[in-house]
Amino acid sequence: MKYLLPLAFAVLTVALIAAGSVHESSTAPASTPEGAVQSMLHNVQARNWKGAYSYVTAGSNSDAGSFQRDLQGRYSSLKTYSQLETINTRVLREGENEALVRTELKYSTAVGAFYDTRDLKVVRDGVAWKVLWQSEKEVSVPPQVIPVNYLRWDIIYRGAGDDWGAQNVENPHVRILSMNPTEHDGGIIILGEIENEDTVPAFVSVAATLINKSGQDVAQEASFDKTSHVLLPKEISPYRIDFPKMKLADIKSVRMKPDSMLVPASADPVIGVLHQRVEKDNKGRTVLRGELLNESGQTVNIPHVLATFYDASGKVIWVSDGYVDHALLPQTPQSFAVDLREELAAQVHSYRVTVNQYSLTRGE
Repeated sequence: MKYLLPLAFAVLTVALIAAGSVHESSTAPASTPEGAVQSMLHNVQARNWKGAYSYVTAGSNSDAGSFQRDLQGRYSSLKTYSQLETINTRVLREGENEALVRTELKYSTAVGAFYDTRDLKVVRDGVAWKVLWQSEKEVSVPPQVIPVNYLRWDIIYRGAGDDWGAQNVENPHVRILSMNPTEHDGGIIILGEIENEDTVPAFVSVAATLINKSGQDVAQEASFDKTSHVLLPKEISPYRIDFPKMKLADIKSVRMKPDSMLVPASADPVIGVLHQRVEKDNKGRTVLRGELLNESGQTVNIPHVLATFYDASGKVIWVSDGYVDHALLPQTPQSFAVDLREELAAQVHSYRVTVNQYSLTRGE
C-alpha cells in the first residue's frame, strides 16, 4: 500500500535517531534482583545487546540472538522500529535465592507509544543476581501453497498525448453514515462511520471543524490513523476525531468534510479476527481481546486494529485502536487487545473489528 510508505519512512527515521541516542549502561554484577533487571534493560535501551545478555542466567531457554529478537522485534514489526523509552520496575517477591520483578516498559514509535508489562524471574547466580529469561517461541511457517483468489483494482490514467476527453476517472463517492459528538478527558471526540458507496476503491479521510456559538470556526482536526483509509467498494470504516481541551457547551455545530481519491487496491491479504471478547486485563482495565489470523501467504509487518463499539440502538459510542507490535506471519494467530472506556462497558451491545496493515514486500 504505497500510501503508507511515508509512515514507514517516518517510523524508520525515528528509529535511526533513537538508535543514535546515548544511554548510560553498565555491565557490573548486580547485587540485587531489581538491580539485575534494571541493568539488563538499560543496556537494551542503549542497544548494547552483549551487555544486556550478560545479565541473563545460563539456565534460561534463550541464546543471545533469540534474546535480542525478543526485545528488538522480528520480521520488521512495529517493535523493530521502536525505541525503549522508559523503564519502571518493582519487586513482587524476594527470597534468598529467587525473586520476581515486574517490569513496565514504554516504547516510542512514530505512531505513538506502546507498552509491555512482564514479570521476570531473577535468580542468584554465584555472588550476583541474573534474570531467568524465557524467550518467545519463534514460529516457523511450514512450506505450503496458498491459493490466491482475490479482487484487485488497477488504474490507468490519461497520458499527456492521449485524447480521451477532458477528464480522468472521477473520484469515488463516499458518505458519512453517522456522526456522534462526545466529551472525554477534557476534550471533544467525534465518532462515526464512513462508507465507500462506489464500485471502485477509495483512499478516504475525514475532517471536522468545530463552530462556536458566534458562528466562528474554532478548531479543525482530522481522523489521521483512527480510520481505515483505503476502502474497497461498499466497505465501511469507523473514524474518530479528537479535539483536546474543547467543551461541547461552547460549540454550536460541527462541519464534516469527507474526502476521497481513487487508488489502486486489492482485497489481499485477508486478515481474520477470531475469539473476540471483552474482559479485564492484568491491570484491571476493560479491553477487547482477540486473535488476528493472516490468511494469506504474505507477512504483514505492522497490523493496526480498529474496534467500533455500538449500543443497543446501533449507535457508535466508542472507537478504539491499537498497533500490534508483532508481525503477522502467514496462517499464524497473533493476539491483540484494545482499550474500552470503563464507563461505557455496560452500554456496549456489539462491536466490530477491522484491521489495517502495512507489508514491506507489498507494492501497489
